[in-house]
Amino acid sequence: MDTEDAGIYFDHHASTAVDDRVVAEMEDAFDEVYANPASRTNHQAGQEAHGAVSEARERIVDAIGATRTEEVVFTSGATESDNLALKGVMREARDNGDGSHLITAATEHEAVLEACDALKWEGFDVTVLPVDEYGRVNPSDLRAAIRDETVLVSIMAANNEVGTVAPLAEIGEITTEEGVLFHTDAVQAVGYVELDVDELGIDLMSISGHKIYGPKGVGALYVRYGSAHLKPMFHGGGHERGWRSGTLNVPGIVGLGKAVELAEAEREDRVAHIGKLRDEFERRLCEEVDDIAVNGHPEHRLPNNLNVSFVGADDQRLVARLNDDGLYAATGSACSTMETRESHVLTAMLDDENRIQSSVRFGLGKDNSEEDVTRAVEIITSNVGRLRQFGGLS
Repeated sequence: MDTEDAGIYFDHHASTAVDDRVVAEMEDAFDEVYANPASRTNHQAGQEAHGAVSEARERIVDAIGATRTEEVVFTSGATESDNLALKGVMREARDNGDGSHLITAATEHEAVLEACDALKWEGFDVTVLPVDEYGRVNPSDLRAAIRDETVLVSIMAANNEVGTVAPLAEIGEITTEEGVLFHTDAVQAVGYVELDVDELGIDLMSISGHKIYGPKGVGALYVRYGSAHLKPMFHGGGHERGWRSGTLNVPGIVGLGKAVELAEAEREDRVAHIGKLRDEFERRLCEEVDDIAVNGHPEHRLPNNLNVSFVGADDQRLVARLNDDGLYAATGSACSTMETRESHVLTAMLDDENRIQSSVRFGLGKDNSEEDVTRAVEIITSNVGRLRQFGGLS
């Protein structure tokens, strides 16, 4: 978006506009494929709905390097996928006497961290690994934390606040060698990072439609066939290999499948376009605004992410002023806006309250332009200056 009325949307980590090509396929599903896929044994209409779902599974399997369509379990989104992965694996392991220890990292999404908290109340043992100043887990720390009763490691592919990309291949190599399962929340990474589950040793992977120009309220969990077994959170008709009962959201699933297909097919072009814009945005901000710091890894970072601390300018006030001037950005994660608190991601990375309290996340998208970047720099420069002049930190 780059019109004055629409504003400049730099919050693509929170959500994205649905691609017109995705909408077109979803409209067909609404109009023509309205039967229940579970009715495929009863009539032709059910078979057509089942076929649409199967095609979406195949698209996802192809995009992530999986081998079987049964490995894709459809959910309502990444939060459910994360919870199903962690709670499903750990509860199944406990019931089978296979272990009770889970490893994660301090900068994970709330869906993972709060699922871990819930599991601790159930008696499971959780190790939370620290990260370095760039938000990366040290693979050596992971290896040292694994013990005989370890069942699962959950490390996100790319951080939703600072964009830091995890050393997935190293983590997968360690978990494979140690015989434990590896789950990754890949919500932000799809379309920007090559995600071949076999090459990376990933056993479970969460994805979400609305982060990749698909619909909201639909996601998927990849579960490696024959390796991971889940205790279901929902009980009912035994859909999705018995792990996620409930009538399937056919239009949403069709949209998710198309969005994943497009994200993988256009990944190189998107990375080149958005990465160029982000780099120019970062360069100009560093030139035109004094006393700022870029958060996240300087190399291993998503191409659409720019998390910046404008030291001396309160992040909440700054984002509100940017909004008033038509630039849409965010503080922290959009998934935790019910309460105002410091970013747990930056707190885990930094020992600097001024940087933590003045950080703003910008997430660029495939439809942003050079004009958006130019105008955004102007808006930011003006507002940071005013906030600092009149006392920006509360």
